[in-house]
Amino acid sequence: MNQRLTFSTAALLTIPPLLWAGNAVVGRMVGELVPPITLNFMRWACAFVLLLPLAAWVLRPGSVFWPHWKRYALLGLLGVGCYNALQYLALRTSTPINVTLVAASTPVFMLGMGALFFGQRISGRQMLGTVLSIAGVLLVLARGDIAKLAQVRFVPGDFYILLATAAWAWYSWLLTRTNEDPPEIRKDWAAFLMAQIIPGLAWSGLFTAGEWAAAPQHIDWGWPLAAALAYVAIGPAILAYRCWGAGVQRVGPNVAGFFSNLTPLFAAVLSAAFLGDPPRLFHVIAFVLIVGGIMVSSRR
Repeated sequence: MNQRLTFSTAALLTIPPLLWAGNAVVGRMVGELVPPITLNFMRWACAFVLLLPLAAWVLRPGSVFWPHWKRYALLGLLGVGCYNALQYLALRTSTPINVTLVAASTPVFMLGMGALFFGQRISGRQMLGTVLSIAGVLLVLARGDIAKLAQVRFVPGDFYILLATAAWAWYSWLLTRTNEDPPEIRKDWAAFLMAQIIPGLAWSGLFTAGEWAAAPQHIDWGWPLAAALAYVAIGPAILAYRCWGAGVQRVGPNVAGFFSNLTPLFAAVLSAAFLGDPPRLFHVIAFVLIVGGIMVSSRR
């Protein structure tokens, strides 16, 4: 695995945080239109249909997917069934600033999980990169006034995003085990994603059934929901997972994890675009800190 961060790899790993920031905004906007776990199932069902023309062969009885179904069942559980379902659920019960704050712990999960379970050594540069990157995230969350962080109060919904972050870290480390994938699937990005969506839909369908069985639910069908589904299926699902998978395979989860801290910064930019709140000096400082953390942690 090449640990050197190139421009093309940095571009690959920057696209997912941008799309995920939009995903959080859209998930919050449609919270009253569709139940959160149901939204996750519908999102991946749409992605499944979109990928069929490119990777339908994965479903064939004799394809190389079936002998390796256990690996993709685990990837599908973590990346498709759990991650976004927990995020959407958190957005229903927690505030956006709390969700973003907890999700900022992604690099810590990446480094810790790599050291505990995947035999990776944590370097001094990676620790310094973690400090710089999280400092940038906290600066955005505090809007330039660190004293505001003392006013943050955590609620049960924050536990969901903590679980989501842990699931994503585990998922990212599993992506590095390329020797466990058949070459036919590993070399075809659409087939690789389809192999995860197939069991992932089963997991998310099971969770959705539990959501509807636990309490009465309602879906408000209309163009707003249709537009939201189109975005979350094409952008944060297909494009983001494609770019993240390729980036992680190039530089590893430890380096890639720092790019996830760009998500709250992009969220601030989107807020400026849609809410008329112009960027401020602390946005620039935060950007320098986050990118600095990425560069420090990825240097040999």
